[in-house]
Amino acid sequence: MNASSPTPAPTQASTATLYGGVTNRRVTVRDLAAAKQRGERWSMLTAYDALTGGVFDEAGIPVLLVGDSAGNCHLGYETTVPVTMDQMVMLSAAVVRGTKRALIVADMPFGSYQESPAQAMRNAVRLMQEAGVGAIKLEGGERSARSIELLVEAGIPVMAHIGLTPQSVHAFGGYPVQGRGDEAAHQLLRDAKAVQQAGAFAVVLEAVPAELAAQATEQLTIPTVGIGAGVDTDAQVLVWTDMAGMTAGRVPKFVKQYADLRAVLGGAAREFAADVSSGAFPAPEHSFS
Repeated sequence: MNASSPTPAPTQASTATLYGGVTNRRVTVRDLAAAKQRGERWSMLTAYDALTGGVFDEAGIPVLLVGDSAGNCHLGYETTVPVTMDQMVMLSAAVVRGTKRALIVADMPFGSYQESPAQAMRNAVRLMQEAGVGAIKLEGGERSARSIELLVEAGIPVMAHIGLTPQSVHAFGGYPVQGRGDEAAHQLLRDAKAVQQAGAFAVVLEAVPAELAAQATEQLTIPTVGIGAGVDTDAQVLVWTDMAGMTAGRVPKFVKQYADLRAVLGGAAREFAADVSSGAFPAPEHSFS
């Protein structure tokens, strides 16, 4: 498919279709490329441990991202910047162990690839060897193209990430929408084409105008993964704690909450505490004689 080819009408990919009718193996980057050709959308969620990774795997989510968003969601940091390679290796290995079918993509954390393509290679190899992931993700368009090219040449599948790149939060001065204005829009399209040319198998488009994301999706032959990028991307990703209602306070505009797990979990904890205080727990059926 190219920019002049008609784009297939998007449909919702079933698990069996995306897995090529085979459900006893992991999803591969070739499966995702084939879904793009068929015009089938697919979903991606973040996961940071074996338990939740296993739940999403059983639910048929074909791609799980071990994001450095763990810094915000699980480690108590204000941004993703403090997350280390050692932490990403540990979290990624847990998700791999807890899953059977999903393609596991691990984020390259801040400082693990910006220095040079050689540094990117060393750290990507760690995630592949020590954690056992199927692919890595790194931020940046044209500026990261050489690193992507080197990794792909070495046989490491790479998902790119452009638009709002959270590791650049201090340079952006927050989390503003990207790609507004002619020059910014042209740069985003240049970044998208640069990562495709470098060999990335997919690209995340974060916090960009829906019309621009649709244009990028039409022009690229690789799948686009939207987060705050409208409905016309090939796939959608959300941070699972946002999606399931675990996040406290305000969530981004682009988040749809499919549950209120924070309220459910809090209610269970309060009920447990009350049972302990009253002596209702443990009951005889919870005790050994």
